[in-house]
Amino acid sequence: MGGRFVRVGEAGRRVITLSVDGKPIQAYEGDTLLVAILTSIGNLRTSEFGDGLRAGFCLMSACQDCWVWTTHGERLRACSTVLTEGMTVSTQQPEGTWSNLE
Repeated sequence: MGGRFVRVGEAGRRVITLSVDGKPIQAYEGDTLLVAILTSIGNLRTSEFGDGLRAGFCLMSACQDCWVWTTHGERLRACSTVLTEGMTVSTQQPEGTWSNLE
């Protein structure tokens, strides 16, 4: 694994696999999404305001900078969401659909 976060003394937890933007990554059981993504990828998402890559900010669910989405379009805070085996997330906000425009 190579990314913005580096593990320095980890042992003893089960390795699990999840999918981020369609790519499999591995993390440890008990990790949050933020830790898994930043350990493997190095950035969390692209800012919707056009000011570059984001990596979370406060790490405690207060700043709103770490949103990711499930395949069903639900928002998750990456810094406080604990991983589950086989989890699938997207770092890009899904396109909305408006029933009155279809």
